[in-house]
Amino acid sequence: MIQLEVPVYTVEAALLAAKHGADRLELCADVGEGGTTPSVGLLTYLKERVSIPIFVMIRPRGGDFCYSPEEVTVMEYDIRLMGMAGADGFVFGILDKDGAVNAAECRRLIATAEGKPCTFHRAIDVSKDLMESLDTIIRCGFRRVLSSGGRNSVDEGFDNLKEMFEAGGDAITVMPGGGTRPEHLKELALTGQLREVHSSCKAYRESTSTFFSPYVQLSADPEGFRCLLTVSPDKVLQYRQAIKAVAGFG
Repeated sequence: MIQLEVPVYTVEAALLAAKHGADRLELCADVGEGGTTPSVGLLTYLKERVSIPIFVMIRPRGGDFCYSPEEVTVMEYDIRLMGMAGADGFVFGILDKDGAVNAAECRRLIATAEGKPCTFHRAIDVSKDLMESLDTIIRCGFRRVLSSGGRNSVDEGFDNLKEMFEAGGDAITVMPGGGTRPEHLKELALTGQLREVHSSCKAYRESTSTFFSPYVQLSADPEGFRCLLTVSPDKVLQYRQAIKAVAGFG
């Protein structure tokens, strides 16, 4: 059965995703930066309340994926701390200054994970050579790679994703993510290599606060205090229905 991974940024979103059918959570902070390392407190709380696996984003900052030695050491510390707090796996990716996968530093972090599965995230989509990067990622020992096929969205990178499925074969799970929709699943399942899919299933809700200062705005987004990111149970259900519909394809 195809597994559904839902990236979550808040405790509310995580609990909703787990309740309504996610198979795994990707726990992150800072949606505006595309995901950074979350707090140990959030992971600890969720491990007490959900039974599905939680993979933790290990990313010390937003921006590019070419990290300094100090930043890689921070990533190493975070993997150790999150591992002690119960993380079931880790999500990270490091590129060198020329846009290739930094195999040495990736292997270092995989070793730090001590056997827990590691996902190479969408840093692959901004690498200089998608298929060469995939080969390096496999040789490093990653269990899966999250990708939109080297384009802004799965729609745009669809053909590249199918090529990645073929190249990855049984050596790695290629997990489509970045603008995925339930209707993508049928064609991808026909490749025989669709094992997991990644979707935020995101929604927004109004703040419960009844007061907003007319003098100070602390959010870069003027609506940021009033419209909060969460997960849509209906969108999770749509994926579950799509997964059931394509069972047996490929």
